Amino acid sequence: MSSFFKRLLILAAGLALTAPALAQQTGPEGLAEPHVRALPERVVAPAPPVVPENILNLQLSTGGTVSIVLRPDKAPNSVERLKVLTNRHFYDGLTFHRVIDGFMAQGGDPKGTGEGGSDLPDLKAEFNDLPHVRGTMAMARAQEPDSANSQFYIMLSPNLSLDQNYTVVGRVIKGMIYVDRLEKGEPPAHPSTIVRAYIGQPPADPATPGWTPPAPVAILPTDAGVAASPLPTAPKPAAKPATKPKAPAKH
Repeated sequence: MSSFFKRLLILAAGLALTAPALAQQTGPEGLAEPHVRALPERVVAPAPPVVPENILNLQLSTGGTVSIVLRPDKAPNSVERLKVLTNRHFYDGLTFHRVIDGFMAQGGDPKGTGEGGSDLPDLKAEFNDLPHVRGTMAMARAQEPDSANSQFYIMLSPNLSLDQNYTVVGRVIKGMIYVDRLEKGEPPAHPSTIVRAYIGQPPADPATPGWTPPAPVAILPTDAGVAASPLPTAPKPAAKPATKPKAPAKH
């Protein structure tokens, strides 16, 4: 067989092998379709060993105590602020003034209006890689990134659109049922309160026996939640009569 015919046979064999692959990459009219790749899972590294001095306990009027593992490795200044205010009994008796079903519960305002804070200076933002999954605790703020003070919020559902726009300080490890029971509203008709806040080992609780440190979190694209929800805010007091706080324009 001549070399010419050999080349023809090799070319024909090559076309036969590549035809199925080409068919998979083209549409009904022969136009190439874009490759669609599944979004990879985002895995957050495990938290460091849990110690009692990094556990914030909020005894709620809804019937029990919610315990949050604080993350000084991710937000040292914000965590220290929470500890200082807790040890001053600042949070005792304060309400959850903004609770949106399927989104988040916000509290920590001595005025109960969303416009208050402590006598300490505002905090520098400590945005980090911790995600806004269910049970995440983060600092509320106004439009200015460095405006968090005493207010915080706890996520009722995941909403990854908030990631790296707010300072995440920890995550609930016990008693989330009592967060779910918070009176809903903006503000609620009968706001739920923090009966007592303290740092230390979680209390024994028959409703939620035992606790374990949070495991690494695998975040799927479906965990994004409802991005259109109004964002957690802590507006500054205005000189004019207070109006309903507005959410940040850019997030």
